[in-house]
Amino acid sequence: MTLPVLPISVIIPVYNREHYVAEAILSVLNQSYPVAEVLVIDDGSTDQSADIVQGFPFPVQYHRQVHSGAAAARNRGVALAKGEFLAFLDSDDRWRPDKLALQMAEFADNADLAIVFGHVQQFYSPDLPIDQCPRIAAEVMAGYHVGTMLIRKKAFQQVGLFETQWQVGEFISWQTKATDLGLPMVMLPQVVMERRLHSSNMGRMERSATSDYLQIVRTTLERRRALTAAATLIQDEL
Repeated sequence: MTLPVLPISVIIPVYNREHYVAEAILSVLNQSYPVAEVLVIDDGSTDQSADIVQGFPFPVQYHRQVHSGAAAARNRGVALAKGEFLAFLDSDDRWRPDKLALQMAEFADNADLAIVFGHVQQFYSPDLPIDQCPRIAAEVMAGYHVGTMLIRKKAFQQVGLFETQWQVGEFISWQTKATDLGLPMVMLPQVVMERRLHSSNMGRMERSATSDYLQIVRTTLERRRALTAAATLIQDEL
């Protein structure tokens, strides 16, 4: 029996990624499982990213906003999305061709699933100088990353939008909320995404970024303490 093709909306935020965005889009268009729409949200790029994106035909759709950060761009994409499922890809990364097919097969086998992740493999961008390439590029890891996630739109709405106050780490904060809500999720053993390492993203763990991660951890712990206290109070009243 042939399973119906369910609509997937793919959201790609882009900010000055003229060298990489075409490869990211092509990795979506070349999926063995078709997508309904590719929403590219231009977060105020000043390079040739807009021209490159607008050169793609449907289902690629170009939308521009004032520079507000990747989280805000993803949120804009969610607001525009018409698909039953949502997927996200950073404009400097790329998917393996069977990424969506593997994940949709998992959803077909388990109607209760809300989120499916997959593994990620890092690679060095060809434009990165060799002396900036440590020996970690080939590492494969469980991809609790926005770019590996496929999620039912209803489940995403249950968790809520990405927080826009962080320079980095907004997905970590979002995922902890999804976990605390008990949304059913699985991690596929296959590599579904390749994460590009280049000069712009290898230096993101600056002091200000580290501060964001620490604050996210504090906020998460405080929220979990509040949830535990509320559950205890309810139990005492029963």
